[in-house]
Amino acid sequence: MAVDVIDPRELPAKMLQKNKINLNAISHNSAMGLVSRVLNMGVLLTEVYVDTVGDPGKYRIRLSERFPSIKFVVAKKADSLYPVVSGASIVAKVTRDRALRDWVLDETAENMHRNFGYPGEDHQHSVFGFPTLARFSWGTCTPYFKSNVEVLWESDKTDEDGSSTRSGKRQLK
Repeated sequence: MAVDVIDPRELPAKMLQKNKINLNAISHNSAMGLVSRVLNMGVLLTEVYVDTVGDPGKYRIRLSERFPSIKFVVAKKADSLYPVVSGASIVAKVTRDRALRDWVLDETAENMHRNFGYPGEDHQHSVFGFPTLARFSWGTCTPYFKSNVEVLWESDKTDEDGSSTRSGKRQLK
């Protein structure tokens, strides 16, 4: 058995970098990495069942092009159609729940607690926002950003046009 665990900080980092990688591509790359890992372990894979992320036909073609000797079955709600995918879904959820249970938060603010389902107001600090454990690009997080406190930071960097303030510092939000 193999599981690919993606650190929650990696998702927004990839989704917001200059050359953006969307969530579907991250998921596809993870699945292909798992197939590669299992093949490298010497397992003979002839058929793989996958719960789709995005268009199932395009995803199947992408997988088949990368691994031409394997038959891929890619379907929406595959976890309700194929017992092997149901089992994989359970393994994924148990793995996630254990990782969350043992997660050590980077943040130390007093009212930052760790009982997560979907992030909500109870998980947000008024100044620091959500902990790095929460994927802040979730639609469930965005309504809470409106109530955050504005913070101005001093920076030693000069403005993009090369100018700086008299003290050599500028304010950043």
